[in-house]
Amino acid sequence: MAKFSFSLLLILLSILSHLSSVEPSFDGHPRQPRRSRARAYIEASCRTTRYPKLCVHCLSTYIKPNMTIQSPQQLAQVALSVSLYRAQYARAYVLKVARELKELKAREYQVVHDCLNQINDSVAQLSESIKELRRFGQATVGDDLFWHISNVESWVSTALTDAYTCVDELPGKNMSKLKATIKGKVLNVAEVTSNALALFHRFAQRYRAAKKP
Repeated sequence: MAKFSFSLLLILLSILSHLSSVEPSFDGHPRQPRRSRARAYIEASCRTTRYPKLCVHCLSTYIKPNMTIQSPQQLAQVALSVSLYRAQYARAYVLKVARELKELKAREYQVVHDCLNQINDSVAQLSESIKELRRFGQATVGDDLFWHISNVESWVSTALTDAYTCVDELPGKNMSKLKATIKGKVLNVAEVTSNALALFHRFAQRYRAAKKP
């Protein structure tokens, strides 16, 4: 009997503990979990980009639950990392296709090969941009810092141009399934890179504003 009473007590305590952890609302329904600060910051920042929904989706997926994103520099760093990851993913696919087409001596090989060169350049430019952004903590507000800013903007802009160049070389009419797949992957690279550039501009603006007399 004592064992039964003790077991019942444990069950009741467990139920009470669970109920106390659910915060009730005024309408009698439990409240939904609040958005994390990182998620709210991402949503607010992505409003300034050309593809806000894609921006929120990519950055929220990339950021882990325990990560804190509270500055434009951190957000720009993550956005560039997302762009680099997507560019590397697209490059791996285009490289695989180019090798297969070369072996088959297919007529589509040259177009795909040209696109591969553009994506290779995008990967290189984005990699350099990420390295350059990491050096910002070592520079003060001055000519050196603005030189670093100019470097990042130039490299990301070039990566964006390279991606769009590949997309433009794949016409929309009478396109094969293969070309359509490549175009979709590379277009995604262009869109996330456009978002990353916008977020970097937002970060750089604070330094430009501080420099003004």
